[in-house]
Amino acid sequence: MPNESHAAVAVVFREGSHSIEVLLIERAEREGDPWSGHMAFPGGRMEHVDDSTREAAQRETFEEVGVDLANAEYLGQLDDIVGNPKSRPTLVVAAHAFYLVEHQNFEIDASEVQTAFWFPLADMLHDSRSVDYKIPGHPEMRYPGILVGTPDRHVVWGMTYRFLEDLLRVLGHAIPGGSRDS
Repeated sequence: MPNESHAAVAVVFREGSHSIEVLLIERAEREGDPWSGHMAFPGGRMEHVDDSTREAAQRETFEEVGVDLANAEYLGQLDDIVGNPKSRPTLVVAAHAFYLVEHQNFEIDASEVQTAFWFPLADMLHDSRSVDYKIPGHPEMRYPGILVGTPDRHVVWGMTYRFLEDLLRVLGHAIPGGSRDS
């Protein structure tokens, strides 16, 4: 559709020291980027070289953090999430889940990613990790979030939170304080 733009993210898991871990990135600070500095999954907009959103997720993951998903186990696709319906074109984001069997070192593209790290999925289920995220400059606006690092900096919220919430629901878990509109 002419009023839609498509993007994809990769929800990448691996075995950690005490639970399954998920790959998170902190996006680089860039002027004009509405997601600048946010916590996210690696990913981005589809390009002409991508035959599918899955390919876009794999390509973007490699470009942003150097993690090659070619030999990862493909777990499936979550339901698409539509971005702000007032934006034109409307952004439709697909999330594809992968399980990485062998550990890989990050090769971060600093123009797109400030930092990348693995976070234990089980820790996201602790009540102490459930926080309200306040948009800087708009303290009256609060969204459900999960603290994954430094408070006010490493909080998963918005679209990434919604994908995590859907994923955990599929796995039979709920985010403490979840199910709020984000």
